[in-house]
Amino acid sequence: MSWLGPEEWQAVALSLRVAAVATLAALPFAVGMAWLLARRRFPGHALLSAAIHLPLVLPPVVTGYLLLMTFSRNAPVGGFLDRIGLSPAFHWTGAAIAAGIMGFPLMVRAIRLGFEAVDPRLEQAAGTLGAGRAAVFTTVTLPLILPAVIAGTVLGFAKAMGEFGATITFVANIPGQTQTVPSAIYAFLQVPGGEGAALRLVAISIVIAVAAVIFSELLARRAARRIAA
Repeated sequence: MSWLGPEEWQAVALSLRVAAVATLAALPFAVGMAWLLARRRFPGHALLSAAIHLPLVLPPVVTGYLLLMTFSRNAPVGGFLDRIGLSPAFHWTGAAIAAGIMGFPLMVRAIRLGFEAVDPRLEQAAGTLGAGRAAVFTTVTLPLILPAVIAGTVLGFAKAMGEFGATITFVANIPGQTQTVPSAIYAFLQVPGGEGAALRLVAISIVIAVAAVIFSELLARRAARRIAA
């Protein structure tokens, strides 16, 4: 990437960092929520599902504004975090929070489909053989839904890499601090002569996206072979 300028390289590195942190932090919660929606029926089930998928239908700017109101220094949550030095507003961690929230519904949806495809009788059979719930999940359920987990992870990572509206609303567009690739592309397109830098970042985005998809396909095929064996 020697043909990238310092500001462009910073945007790429920050985007990868934000996307990785957002995806890894959201993944355990996505698995848990997907299991809850797929395997349990309770009052408010539809409401919970709607709330999880809300970021997909709300304008991203609205999500970013709600995050800003929640984590601003004048809000109870944001004020507390600011006092202990963990305020995410106008910080790269805030970008990770925004990216994780925007990608969370996609992760939950993909993993939920994986849970719904697993025959519960397989888990019940393992339970009758003396395996506890944790053992059943780790040795039976998780291997069977692994392709869905991989798909959800890739979807979440891709969404995090491309997130713009919620991020720029929540943490602004500060070079070297909160400026991700989409924000940098937008910034370069606003100045004369910035088209070249924007085009280079577009090319990098395409390369990263294709590499992520290929990597996920390889992992999914490997997981499928292990299940078949």
